[in-house]
Amino acid sequence: MQRILMDVDTGIDDALAIVYLLSRPDVHLQAITCTAGNVGAHQVARNSLSLLELCGRQGIEVAVGAEVPLEIPLVTTEETHGPQGIGYAELPAPAQQISPRHAVDVWVEEVRAHPGEITGLITGPLTNFAVALRREPDLPRLLKGLVIMGGSFYYQGNTTPTAEWNTSVDPHAAKEVYEAYRGLPEDKLPLVCALETTERIEMLPEHLRRLGEAAGAGPELVLPEQPEGLRSTSSSPLVACLSDAIRFYMEFHRHYDQGYVAHMHDAFAACAAVARTPFTARLATVDVETVSPLLVGTTVADFRGLWDLPPNARIVTGNDPGQCFDELISSVGALARSLDRSLAAQ
Repeated sequence: MQRILMDVDTGIDDALAIVYLLSRPDVHLQAITCTAGNVGAHQVARNSLSLLELCGRQGIEVAVGAEVPLEIPLVTTEETHGPQGIGYAELPAPAQQISPRHAVDVWVEEVRAHPGEITGLITGPLTNFAVALRREPDLPRLLKGLVIMGGSFYYQGNTTPTAEWNTSVDPHAAKEVYEAYRGLPEDKLPLVCALETTERIEMLPEHLRRLGEAAGAGPELVLPEQPEGLRSTSSSPLVACLSDAIRFYMEFHRHYDQGYVAHMHDAFAACAAVARTPFTARLATVDVETVSPLLVGTTVADFRGLWDLPPNARIVTGNDPGQCFDELISSVGALARSLDRSLAAQ
């Protein structure tokens, strides 16, 4: 059983990552901690709780953490993920409440309680983890591992010409996190899933069609010629929710001339965190620009040791989008089938 502690800013691709991990019988989701990013931190928590409700998985702790970045004003991205961060999807009201613990307390207390057992997966800004490192500097050694979705290395950014969204929201936090890992053994260094490989995980209408079929609900048709905002009629509540969320995301990408696709950055990071998709990685020394107005949020990787500093990251350099989608579709489809059988039996 793999213990995963997720830190999220639940927008659309975070949502698929959460559902995917819930679908894996070999994964124990230790907790979900929430930071402001795609939307505000409390909306992130509501989205996460509602996804647990939809998947029949109440009882997993959801804690709110940082509501603003360490040093700069918060910027959110409702135009990308919708007013509530979940596109057109209408999530069920959760019965479970937000945890009374702060997200930073969850990180520190859970990792101390399970040394060497928990893999951290961070799919939003690094604010919570940076503050947790201030509280417990030994977290990198206490964790089994850490997977970060963030950054872009010698690759066009998606927020500024050089900066990726999660890092740009809180570049100071990202800088602190990478500094904390400098000089650690290779097996303790964070695995960084940056834009150059996560943008290869392009969800297409064909993938949603297959998801509906894998769920036993028939082909799910989300097509570029359909009216914007069309809602799913799938008999599977989980498929309908994901479809409505992803349609919004596809429309967003089309508005920015990227095609009728949806980049599932966080879902790839989740698959990588539980070793269910192949990838290659390369050691590097990473730093983050926090001063230059032109380049703030830019992540820089020294692959050749020009800085004469030890590596502090393993950057994913290659992946297999086809296999990753096969994994996502089969596993999430199986969960949807199981949920629908449970509903039918009630």
